[in-house]
Formats: sequence, C-alpha cells, structure tokens
Amino acid sequence: MTRTTDDLRDQADRAERLARTGMDSLTVERLRAYAEECRSQIAAAERERQSGASPAA
Repeated sequence: MTRTTDDLRDQADRAERLARTGMDSLTVERLRAYAEECRSQIAAAERERQSGASPAA
C-alpha cells in the first residue's frame, strides 16, 4: 500500500512539530531527517505525475 501525498505531508508536519518540542538532539535530528525524506517522496511523486501528464515528444 502506498502512502498518499496528504499522508506524507501530515507525517512530515508532525515530525517537524515534534522536533521543536525540545528533546535530545539525536531524536530531533532523526525527526528532521524523516520529515525531509517524506518531503522528498512528495516531490518525486509530483515530478512523476507531471511528467506523466505532459505530452510525449
């Protein structure tokens, strides 16, 4: 089952909020990395969707 863009955005937002709550630096770094991974997956999915929607040359 693939995660939707909305699910990835929600998870990235949640990870970033948790990272701001003031916990140990390792946990903060892991949360930020996870959020970045989610946002990268969103960007890749959007690029794929746009390239699929453009007419073939």
